[in-house]
Amino acid sequence: MTSTPPTPADLDTVTQQLGRPVRGVRAVAARCAAGHPSVVETEPRLPDGTPFPTLYYLTCPRAVAATSTLESVGVMREWTDELAGDAELAAAYRVAHESYLARREAIRHVDEIAGVTAGGMPDRVKCLHVLVAHSLAAGPGVNPFGDRALAVMAPTWTPATCDWSPE
Repeated sequence: MTSTPPTPADLDTVTQQLGRPVRGVRAVAARCAAGHPSVVETEPRLPDGTPFPTLYYLTCPRAVAATSTLESVGVMREWTDELAGDAELAAAYRVAHESYLARREAIRHVDEIAGVTAGGMPDRVKCLHVLVAHSLAAGPGVNPFGDRALAVMAPTWTPATCDWSPE
């Protein structure tokens, strides 16, 4: 997938989606079918100097809600247990971790977060929001747990069926 620089309208939309001013947005990494941002790519260091390891940030309120619902039923613990017992899955998740790190490093090296991704990668499944955002931004086949979460969420949310719109 291709990230694009955010327009002023994109930044206004993301501000509405988040309910707060945006910080450190450098690109729109994924959009819904209506063209609204669903994932933004953030700077590895925020404008105030804070290191920020979360490169891909899920912004669409419908996607956030669907992901939160999935988290609330405890899949993170189940998937972490599965990760511990499946060498092939663990290897794929490590590749996702390395992909995430490589993209962030290509933007900017930040010593304080070097080697650290988000979402629990590569050893556990901690935050589905990050993993879903990574899958939406990088495309299918990069993050196995982001892809899996999107498949489970499909009856309630997909980029193609998203009905969120700015006020």
